[in-house]
Amino acid sequence: MTQKTIVISEIGENHMGNFDLAYRMIEESAAAGADMVKFQSYCGADVCDTDPEKEWFSQVQVSDEMHFRLKHHAEQCGVEFLSSPFSVGRARFLCEKLGMKKIKIASSQMLCQPMLDYVNEHADTVFLSTGMATLEEIREATQHLERVKSLCLLQCTTQYPTRAADANLAVIATLSQEFPRCRIGYSDHTCGILAPIVAVALGAEVIEKHFTLDKTLPGTDHVLSAEPAELKEMIRQIREVELLLGSAIKQPTSQEQEIVSRVRSRFAGVPAWPNGNL
Repeated sequence: MTQKTIVISEIGENHMGNFDLAYRMIEESAAAGADMVKFQSYCGADVCDTDPEKEWFSQVQVSDEMHFRLKHHAEQCGVEFLSSPFSVGRARFLCEKLGMKKIKIASSQMLCQPMLDYVNEHADTVFLSTGMATLEEIREATQHLERVKSLCLLQCTTQYPTRAADANLAVIATLSQEFPRCRIGYSDHTCGILAPIVAVALGAEVIEKHFTLDKTLPGTDHVLSAEPAELKEMIRQIREVELLLGSAIKQPTSQEQEIVSRVRSRFAGVPAWPNGNL
């Protein structure tokens, strides 16, 4: 491993519109060792009137002013602030008003060409979730992000929660082969922390994991989210996996070099084939 895995704590809508709770979630994410905290940027008014969750989205929307406050609080806690826009207007706010150069594109927006084209002109780094997508659709999306300096594709399954049988972590290798200019990561919706750890072992350079302070809170995301102790343990194990992976260079370690002569000569006097028989 040439660099450490980026761990994104996905707060999303798990603050439930309570921004005192959101502040605490940022603090707990930082204490667990996360590199970034992620929110979602949308306006409840933009949600279709027929959507049964329109009222919920209106409750958990983050105002312009609150974006500034959350970003400042994240920086004070030593973690980066990140968000997913769900309209070009929200993307424009994040880039032009909040001054953000890193943007997360959610799976639902992966084929929104106006969004991709805007972000392509204004962001340096993009994390693109690929839930529900085929390789051809991913290829189409990346063509609209050609100017982005650092593009990370996140293997993702848009099921809340995702069954182990549907995580399809082997796709990490496929994405790496098909999109050599991109970094590859994993956005997790399974319960527990095993899948993100395995993903790192398979080559994921970015891990996004939903975060909550209490799995029993109302909403679809809490049950599949990591609580503070789980997030901390997940990050600890990810860092251990990084150590275990080492580098791709096959060479003796410094400790091996100290003993190589002794070990190789230990049985030098023993005939290779006793009694001359094979």
